[in-house]
Amino acid sequence: MNKQGILWLLRLLVGGLFIFSGLIKVNDPVGTAIKLEEYFDVFSNDIASFFYLFKPYALAIAVILVVSEVVLGVMLILGVKLKQTVYAIGAMILFFTFLTFFSAYFNKVTDCGCFGDAIKLTPWESFYKDVVLLIMISFLFFFRDDLPEESPKWAKISSTVVLIGSIGLAIYAIQNLPFIDFRAYKSGVNIQQNMQPSAPLQYTYVMKKGGETVEFDQYPSEEGYEFVEMVLKNPEALPKISDFAAWNEEGDQTEFLFAGNKVVILSSNLAKMDDANLEKMDNLVKSLQGAPVDVVFMAAATQEEIDRVINEQNWSVIGLQADATVVKTIMRANPGIMILKDGVVMNKYHHNNTPEPTEVLDYFL
Repeated sequence: MNKQGILWLLRLLVGGLFIFSGLIKVNDPVGTAIKLEEYFDVFSNDIASFFYLFKPYALAIAVILVVSEVVLGVMLILGVKLKQTVYAIGAMILFFTFLTFFSAYFNKVTDCGCFGDAIKLTPWESFYKDVVLLIMISFLFFFRDDLPEESPKWAKISSTVVLIGSIGLAIYAIQNLPFIDFRAYKSGVNIQQNMQPSAPLQYTYVMKKGGETVEFDQYPSEEGYEFVEMVLKNPEALPKISDFAAWNEEGDQTEFLFAGNKVVILSSNLAKMDDANLEKMDNLVKSLQGAPVDVVFMAAATQEEIDRVINEQNWSVIGLQADATVVKTIMRANPGIMILKDGVVMNKYHHNNTPEPTEVLDYFL
């Protein structure tokens, strides 16, 4: 293969990966914003305090990043402003490589969110992926003078259409919910089952005796062995959900949520809860009074704060506390609605799409 063929292959590989990664995150820009907030928190504590100033703009930054990934990938493949595109992609992958190295080396953010919730990579896997990308982009950079300088008009028009379309999709996903839900709480999932291993967990017991390391499938009964570590042999069998819990002043209420018909109104931050559709929610809550369903208001807040909101809205509902990360994982809206039947997620709604009471009751017939 000649030089031009190699450069074309690199453009295709790098551009395709950028498009794939970007589209997954355009599907869920709120999830990317949550991940950025994690980084800003860590950076403000470990690097410089001014990173905390970026947190209010995390969603806007997320949209810019995910849309840029898609558009730059398309431009690289179609040959639009190739030299500028290579510079931009190079700068972006340097930024991503720094993030993934920081996550892996310091074990601060254990999931970089490179492919959203669709493909989970360990911090080191994410870093090695970025290193490979960086090497490929470096070849494009060093041979940038051999890249085509002109591109057909249709390619420029296509890139513009992709830009507008990606922005539109990102905004739609923010104002509604992700088009495709890759999370462990998606519709149809039995939360209680996802909290259990999918198969019996198997371990290798690493022991030491006489300076030699020996591995066992079962803990050895023979004396004289020194325990070193226990290694999980089938990590794919681990529970998909490990941190779900709900509670109030009476104690743990997790099992209560898994029993019978539940309409759960979720808020990850009461101070930032959008009140634009509270009237619709109020109608839903009050219309379900007397129906064979428990309405629950679950928030990442103190019980006093939760009870205050319930009293202000004059709702006859059950107030429960939950962890903010769990609520954000379940629901990309603040507030949002989750319909549960015997622990199975029947559907989830952004507050902009608050369902009618009859629609909710249909899930329980």
